[in-house]
Formats: sequence, structure tokens, C-alpha cells
Amino acid sequence: MPDSHAQASDQSGPAAAAGPGAGAGAASGRRQRPVQLLFEPQAAEPEPERFFDLESIDDPAELLRRSTELALAFRTAAERATDFQAVAAAQLADPRRFDALSEAEIAGRADWTPDYAAKMIEYGRTLLQPRRHED
Repeated sequence: MPDSHAQASDQSGPAAAAGPGAGAGAASGRRQRPVQLLFEPQAAEPEPERFFDLESIDDPAELLRRSTELALAFRTAAERATDFQAVAAAQLADPRRFDALSEAEIAGRADWTPDYAAKMIEYGRTLLQPRRHED
């Protein structure tokens, strides 16, 4: 099988044979062609889906500890996200806004029922109220 590097230099003509730095002005008029690929690179096989590497834990006690830790973290994250949803809903429904949305419009945007949207708006309003600390 012929050497592909030799083919590439053969195709470039005499300017390439002169070597680097020699005849730079003459070589600037001629472009070298890229070397042809003789094969297609293999596509990387998709990695198997992983869920926080829980599949790789063999010890059941460690698996329980780690999965419980993740479940608690996700639960906390879901609660915080719900609080932010409620705040946003209350802000969007604020009648002082010129572009205030109705409960039905908020329900449609969040994929909620209108009753749930009303509850979330009310909850959001309680979250937006300044905290009063008893001294």
C-alpha cells in the first residue's frame, strides 16, 4: 500500500520538494491538498445510560446510603423549585402589573389546573410577604 504522506507531497509539486522556508514566495501561489482518508473513523459507541453511577455500586449498604442521599437532594430541589414556581405565579398574577395574567393563563403556561394555579398564586404571595420576626 503506498504511503499517503508521500502521495500528498507528490501532489503538491516542486514547491513542496524545496522544503520549508525555501521559496516561500513561489509556494504561496500553490495550495496543498489535504490527505484523503482511506477509512471512515469509527463512531464512538454511546455509553450506557448512567444514573449518578448507582449501577456501579455493588455493596447494598453503600447503594442504600447513596440512593437515599440522592432522593433527599432531589426532594429538596423539587421543593425549592416549587417555591420558585409559586413566587413567579404570584408575580405574574399581581394586579399592579400592566401585563398581569389571569389564573387560567398561568395554569395554561405551567400545565396546572386553574384551582392549583390559584393555590400556587396564594402560596407565592405568602412567600413574597416580608418576614416578621418576633423579638
